[in-house]
Amino acid sequence: MANIVRNFGRLCSQQKCFNVSPLYLKRTGGVFEKTIVRLLSTESNVEKAKIETRPTVRKPESHISRTMLTNFGSYIAECIPKYIQKVQITSGDELEVLIHPEGVLPVLQFLKDHHNAQFVNLVDIAGVDVPSRQYRFEIVYNLLSLRFNSRIRVKTYTDELTPIESATPVFKAANWYEREIWDMFGVFFANHPDLRRILTDYGFEGHPFRKDFPLTGYVEVRYDDEKKRVVCEPLELAQEFRKFELAAPWEQFPNFRDVPGVTEIKPEKKE
Repeated sequence: MANIVRNFGRLCSQQKCFNVSPLYLKRTGGVFEKTIVRLLSTESNVEKAKIETRPTVRKPESHISRTMLTNFGSYIAECIPKYIQKVQITSGDELEVLIHPEGVLPVLQFLKDHHNAQFVNLVDIAGVDVPSRQYRFEIVYNLLSLRFNSRIRVKTYTDELTPIESATPVFKAANWYEREIWDMFGVFFANHPDLRRILTDYGFEGHPFRKDFPLTGYVEVRYDDEKKRVVCEPLELAQEFRKFELAAPWEQFPNFRDVPGVTEIKPEKKE
């Protein structure tokens, strides 16, 4: 680009090419030279801007921030000892609070309204299914504090029959998240204003994210030319689609099985 501009400038500076006066070429030559210098400097700045000097890999947190998380976790455990069963820090320096199912509303209300917390944003509610546990379902609340630029994760547990108190009185954003967990996992939320399925169709039986639900489903939907409408009928699969070699979808990722353990925070006992 720079060479093309230089050659064009030399061509324009010759009087024979355009049959103009030398005075005009002298005036325009200076302007053209300044334009070239400005263009070349802009190109060099763009090339420098494209060079990435800062790494994109997440830097490890310092021991100071980890100490602050530990102190804050101990403080929460001392404030609500009735509901908080365990406080821990994960491998990514994230604070987790494990609570009793009856303490969903008190703990969330405390974390939202307390002056030293102010976790006023409910980012997400996730569900985890571990069939080998007595309480197979785990409900995870991810909270964000814009005031202190920090996050916290609140976890509780339940089974197929025990309901969890709805968090909609504390966070209005919990409405659709709880409907999604009810639809996918079958966890019932008591006192929810409108607990209906949100992703599956009306009349759908079963919960797709449970481990006992087949990946192919139970029914299939197709358009019937004779009835001139969409019909729902039992699923029919060919023999080659009935057998699956892969026992679990995460078996093909063995490198990510071993993760660093969590660090439990134990509150100090006052004498």
